[in-house]
Amino acid sequence: MARTILVVDDEVRIVKLVRDYLERAGFDVLTACDGATALQLAHRDRPDLIVLDLMLPGVDGLDVCRRLRQGSGVPIIMLTARVEEADRIVGLELGADDYVTKPFSPRELVARVRATLRRVNGELGPATAVRAGDVELDTAALTATVAGEPVDLTPTEFQLLATLVRQPGRIFGREQLLEAIHGVAFDGYDRSVDSHVKNLRRKIEPDPRQPRYIQTVYGVGYRFMGC
Repeated sequence: MARTILVVDDEVRIVKLVRDYLERAGFDVLTACDGATALQLAHRDRPDLIVLDLMLPGVDGLDVCRRLRQGSGVPIIMLTARVEEADRIVGLELGADDYVTKPFSPRELVARVRATLRRVNGELGPATAVRAGDVELDTAALTATVAGEPVDLTPTEFQLLATLVRQPGRIFGREQLLEAIHGVAFDGYDRSVDSHVKNLRRKIEPDPRQPRYIQTVYGVGYRFMGC
């Protein structure tokens, strides 16, 4: 069965371009030109992934992302003409899985969609149970528990945590983690890893201001300490 992608952008030309490329790649495509319609379609049709422009009339993309994350882990790839670092960080910290900056390559966008969906499908390696200390992951079901309590993670957060948990104590650079969470070596924005780590800490750490599990190695990257 084909996966369904919801494309949200107020520029008709971009919607048509993205829809055409996604349909050629074998996806079913829904479209919306404003935030309110996007939220309606997301709740009614439950797409497998959303490509979401930030600059929308009425309810903007950041607010759409915020509302979706209140009750949904649907993967979200942001489309943005904003190049400032702060704008990217806001979207990622609201729970977006990835971003693509306009102007963009439609082929790269399709590759990012596929890579994100692979994470959703649990293509994280042969092991289905990964545990370090009191953090346990089921890579087949994409579920996580900390001290026996379930934790709701986005696909990107799950992939990042799984990468760290598999090798406790190993220091990962940001570029290594960026490649791990995308599944392909994109020319990316390595500071986005910091935003995902911040989100993870809010969800799994007893005190995010004094991390117990995900530790920063200044000037290098991050490591996971299981106990």
